[in-house]
Amino acid sequence: MARLGGRRRQETVTDAAAAAAATATPTSPPAEPAPAPEPGLGFERWMGFLSSFVAPLSLVTALLFYFGYVSTREFFRYFGIDVDLIGLSSQEFVMRSPGALFVPVVILLLLAAGLLVGHRLLRRWLQAKPAATRRRVIAAFAWTGIALLLAGLVLAFLIPVIGWPVAQLLAPLLLAVGAGLSAYASSTVRALGGTTVGRSVVVILVLVMVAGTFWSTATVAQWWGLGQARALASDLTTLPAVVLDTKDRLHPGNADIVLRELGESASDPADGEAPPAPAFGYRYFGLRLLAQGGGRLYLVPDRWSPDASTIVVPYDEVRVRFRFVPDAADPTDG
Repeated sequence: MARLGGRRRQETVTDAAAAAAATATPTSPPAEPAPAPEPGLGFERWMGFLSSFVAPLSLVTALLFYFGYVSTREFFRYFGIDVDLIGLSSQEFVMRSPGALFVPVVILLLLAAGLLVGHRLLRRWLQAKPAATRRRVIAAFAWTGIALLLAGLVLAFLIPVIGWPVAQLLAPLLLAVGAGLSAYASSTVRALGGTTVGRSVVVILVLVMVAGTFWSTATVAQWWGLGQARALASDLTTLPAVVLDTKDRLHPGNADIVLRELGESASDPADGEAPPAPAFGYRYFGLRLLAQGGGRLYLVPDRWSPDASTIVVPYDEVRVRFRFVPDAADPTDG
């Protein structure tokens, strides 16, 4: 009986083990290792780093103000006026900036789009080439960038000596392009080599590229303001005509400005008294309103010439009439 009971217990344990083995979940095969990420060339990383500088709205507004100020300063400098004396508001400088920035921004956007496409194609081509070819291509980018950087630095120091206006744009462009190529080569080495060495070098080169782009854009804004001033000086009839009455005689030194003496008195003389001096004894024609601000009028002659000058008169010392629409009659006849 004892032997029979032990046999039954052994069979029960065997059946339970078999049932457990049958109901057990089969062991899943070991997961395959994830494929290694495709090595990139680091271009997106430092492009993202660059975009972080222009994302904030406050920085964009500050840039618009700066470039508007640069172009406006050059515009009024052509007419011999310091823009800080006019007292333009920050909003007015911002509103004047789109004209100066339109061409540089369009060029930069098209160039960025082309560089992104070229980067994608170059990355695929490099990944299919042996290591020796990759090194030669990267070295070509690096040495070209270094050469452009050195040329830009030399030209930047020679600008005050040679006095070449084109150098003011060429020097920052060489610095920006050279720094960009060098940063691209350095980031490519880091990406293909799987190392983090040289990150600070890439950051510094990107900052040099940003500074060079900023400098060249400021130069374009200066040229824009100067071009606008020259275009306006060639045809000042678009500005409002001004008839100016003054108490004291002015000496504008321009043949286009016509002077007429007035006999208008400030008040009627009393019996037996000499008539008082006229409140406004001189009237000037042939003037145009260039700007106004800070309690002053900035007037220019009808036709601008190298010997022309801007007349600055305060509001409270003159009497002014404006004519915004061309008059059929000669204003000097009135």
